[in-house]
Amino acid sequence: MRIFESMEVAGSSLTAHRLWMDTISSNLANINTTRTLDGGPYKRRVPVFAEMLDKTLGGYRDIGGVRVTAIAEDQTAPRMTYQPDHPDANEEGYVAYPNVNLVREMTDMLVASRAYEANLSVVTTGRDMWNGALDVMKG
Repeated sequence: MRIFESMEVAGSSLTAHRLWMDTISSNLANINTTRTLDGGPYKRRVPVFAEMLDKTLGGYRDIGGVRVTAIAEDQTAPRMTYQPDHPDANEEGYVAYPNVNLVREMTDMLVASRAYEANLSVVTTGRDMWNGALDVMKG
């Protein structure tokens, strides 16, 4: 049934976008973390998305979805700020701050949130269509 297939695709996207929003939240929470257990500043994390194809005996169907295959660390250089009195300042007086950009994170959060809402609408519409079909069969 196509209704269920579209709901499965939208459901996989809901999961992926929720994980993206969680990753963004972690980035924002650590925007000023200059020292981690690994040493050095926090590194921005980003989800790695991949398509899912539903494999059948006849090949690939035209449904699938999305999944997160990994959470990768952004290898961009840290933001260096001159603060000679900071406990994590280097010999030149610079502190390495995380490579997290507030504007970028907030923009990504908006995109992820809107995508989540759109996919939630697909699930809700599919549910309503299914309930309507059941009502027709009852009546």
